[in-house]
Amino acid sequence: VDVFQGWCGPCKPVVNLFQKIRNEVGSDLLHFAVAEVDSIDALERYRGQCEPVFLFYTGGELVAVVRGADAPLLQKTILKQL
Repeated sequence: VDVFQGWCGPCKPVVNLFQKIRNEVGSDLLHFAVAEVDSIDALERYRGQCEPVFLFYTGGELVAVVRGADAPLLQKTILKQL
């Protein structure tokens, strides 16, 4: 989940990375979403941050968090969680 604030929008530079990985591993294994922290109370702790935050869930449980648009770290985290 790409967690963003309304004033800065979702992290567009990593969209291509996500699409590339999803094409490589298959669409059944990997799903991406975006969520605006200003409208979701459960994400309140991520408000007021100027860097993007990516949350990784497996079976409904939060399993990893990546702060910042670090493409190599995001790819490593995604592949590790798969």
